[in-house]
Amino acid sequence: MRYITYLIVGIFFGIIMFKSEAASWFRIYEMFQFGSFHMYGIMGSALAIGIIGVQLIKRKNIKPIDGSEMRLQPKDKGFSRYMIGGIIFGLGWALSGACPGPMYVLAGAGYFPILIVILGALLGTFLYGLVKNKLPH
Repeated sequence: MRYITYLIVGIFFGIIMFKSEAASWFRIYEMFQFGSFHMYGIMGSALAIGIIGVQLIKRKNIKPIDGSEMRLQPKDKGFSRYMIGGIIFGLGWALSGACPGPMYVLAGAGYFPILIVILGALLGTFLYGLVKNKLPH
């Protein structure tokens, strides 16, 4: 039953992303050209909702569905790993016109050439898993 809930929430999220044009290559291109506030508004409102949600979880001690303890641990400090990772992520996003969420939304909407991008993302993730022990974390 839990997986069905995840599937329904994912489908709902995909519909919202598609209808808000967050998965639109044109909107992403426009954002990277600083030509429109559209995508910055979507990401900014998501960031604000996320901050409020995490603070509510912490202050009200909200538990997950299974009743276990919520563990929100801070990330390790560092500069170069986040800069390098962010640059690689941003380049992939700019070149493909989609970050991971919209890639699946576009596939679900019938834009099948995006499957090449999804395959590349999965291959990159697999390769990272192979070499992650050799990288300076």
